[in-house]
Amino acid sequence: MEGLKGYFFSLCLLCAFLLVGKLLRSRVKLLQRLFLPSSIIAGFIALGFGPYGLDLIPAWVVKQWSQVPGVLINVVFAALFLGVALPRPRKLWETGGSQLCFGVVMGMGQYLVALLTTVLLLGPLFHTPAIFACIVEIGFSGGHGTAAGMTPVFEKLGFTAGGPLAQMSATVGIIGAVVIGIALINIAIRRGYCACLDEKEGIPAYKKTGLIPEPKRFSIATATVATEAIEPLTFHFAIIAIAVLAGWVMLSGVRGLHPLLSGFPLFPLAMMGGLLVQGLSAPLRVTRYFDRATFDRIQGFSLDVLVLSAIAAIRLDLFVANVWPFLIIMATGIVWATFAMRFLAPRMFPRFWFERGITEFGMQTGVTAIGLLLLRVVDPMYRTEAATAFGFKQMVYEPFLGGGLITAMAPFLIIGLGKWGSIGAVAGVMAIFVVIAVLSKWVTLRPKLKFQDARFRLQAAQSEAAAVARVRPSAA
Repeated sequence: MEGLKGYFFSLCLLCAFLLVGKLLRSRVKLLQRLFLPSSIIAGFIALGFGPYGLDLIPAWVVKQWSQVPGVLINVVFAALFLGVALPRPRKLWETGGSQLCFGVVMGMGQYLVALLTTVLLLGPLFHTPAIFACIVEIGFSGGHGTAAGMTPVFEKLGFTAGGPLAQMSATVGIIGAVVIGIALINIAIRRGYCACLDEKEGIPAYKKTGLIPEPKRFSIATATVATEAIEPLTFHFAIIAIAVLAGWVMLSGVRGLHPLLSGFPLFPLAMMGGLLVQGLSAPLRVTRYFDRATFDRIQGFSLDVLVLSAIAAIRLDLFVANVWPFLIIMATGIVWATFAMRFLAPRMFPRFWFERGITEFGMQTGVTAIGLLLLRVVDPMYRTEAATAFGFKQMVYEPFLGGGLITAMAPFLIIGLGKWGSIGAVAGVMAIFVVIAVLSKWVTLRPKLKFQDARFRLQAAQSEAAAVARVRPSAA
């Protein structure tokens, strides 16, 4: 089956696997304890039915699946800043400055530890090229979509295994983010680090099954245009499409700058297109009809399908050929992220260190959605400032790292600067942001790990109880 009908069939099959993944998540206690997203579970099931497992799925379906992440990542990035009101620079810095400093140190640290590991260990032992170090940040912070978007770049630069290894890196990152993240949350609850959870409450059961009971349910979007004129979902899809088209126009200009940039990916420019559409729409007051929740739903759908298809279409032969360098560099990346969360976060955040740190940990190892998932576990009603600080930080961070311009340029920069020049540049950037954090008086060398604001805890509990009381009558 070829053409559009073939892609439609492949998408339907992906959705069927998603439902199987969701069913298993709601029924299997181990998967609930691990907190694995349904898309991850479904991805491994589909991989098992593919050519590297039972070989029950036709090769043409797997081939079409492999093209899905590279397309959907443009949708995800184009929608990042649509419907988001940009705050004043002073407010942005006051609330999100410490989060930005910590995020840059953590994100650039992935390049630093990966480069050092590659240059000092993997190169001498396995003749691994320095560009191999990019798969940590691309897979962890960027995710499956970024890995798919970077696949043509790696192929253009002669590192054909880069794309599949980055996809596997993203899978390891998400699994590490949720498994280690949930373990850190359970430890934090027992030791009193959390502002909104204590050992008595723990993690709510419905978050483990993923099935929301009636009193906890919420609306997922708001209609801003009349369905008689255009379906609200269609309207928001069209806005995203305009952002992607704007990115395509910019892409032609970037690729014309230098032959080395001929493989530059579309997704960071689609994000710039989204910023451009948002900026031009604001003076025209069109943004009144942009519903951020609808954009979130479109992003969520795209991410679920993207992650599932990326895992289902992984080239295991290339992974096996590079298994030892891959496992070593993955271990260094996870150790660095855990160290940054446990040691640096309480010293770089003046308040709510655990909530802000676990959000960053989730994002830096398993993309933004996982960071917010972990935050929702420890701060379900967003009572702390973690969500606002993280959102402000992402406005500055995402255009550059985690799938932004620096992520897209990193392979070219490593080739241009050389391995030691790249290490020096990364260490220099990290040092600058540490100094900024120190000068801003955000850094403390002797942090108080336990959360000690009893008044905040009482107000949070009362506020959540009042919210539940308001919802129950309407549910009845």
